[in-house]
Amino acid sequence: MFISPAYAQGLGGDGSFTTLIPLVLIFAVFYFLLIRPQQKRAKMHRDMLGAMRRGDKIVMGGGIIGRVTKVRDNDELDVEIAEGVKVRVQRGMVASVLSKPDPAAPGGEQQQPTPGLGGLLGKFFGGGR
Repeated sequence: MFISPAYAQGLGGDGSFTTLIPLVLIFAVFYFLLIRPQQKRAKMHRDMLGAMRRGDKIVMGGGIIGRVTKVRDNDELDVEIAEGVKVRVQRGMVASVLSKPDPAAPGGEQQQPTPGLGGLLGKFFGGGR
């Protein structure tokens, strides 16, 4: 006849290894761009929650700003959100710590704040002089 039969092409000998290379590269990109930064951020948040003390000014998850008046145990804090208004919150609901209280200077003297250096873009935004 005029038409020759068509046969399926066989697999190449190195096909299994070359198909895994893109998957490994995609996983590496995801690890360095997504997974690793998220783990670092979570570790920083855990460290921040563990270092909270009485007198810290905090922001809670709902946006309420208050000052820690008492650390009850590992999971609860007493927070003063207005003068005379105290609430009890879970430690995990704290979004960030705004400021730490200044430690008392030896001899009862007040310490003078040191001016900031400004950083990389500080001179553009008025931070460095």
